[in-house]
Amino acid sequence: MSDYRFTTPLWQYPGEGSWYFVTVPEDISDEITDLTEGRRKGFGSVRVTVTVGTTTWQTSVFPTKTGTYVLPVKKPVRTAENLTEGTPVETQLTLTDF
Repeated sequence: MSDYRFTTPLWQYPGEGSWYFVTVPEDISDEITDLTEGRRKGFGSVRVTVTVGTTTWQTSVFPTKTGTYVLPVKKPVRTAENLTEGTPVETQLTLTDF
């Protein structure tokens, strides 16, 4: 399976840059790690296509030290979908290049 749906809150990375993310749930992160073994890109990233609301874009998810992945959510997406820090984000994530 390479298509996932989940809802998690939007959070802001502490520090400069105002980066916003959603955390991919642990069970989905584990499956992504298993499916992409030997195929991950720089920094362990995995290419994905994401849909939030009516907005679809291509990006990558990045592994964390805790074993989950984080999904960056750019300002145009946050604006288009009216997302603010703490907002639950209904996310559809599809692994690409498979």
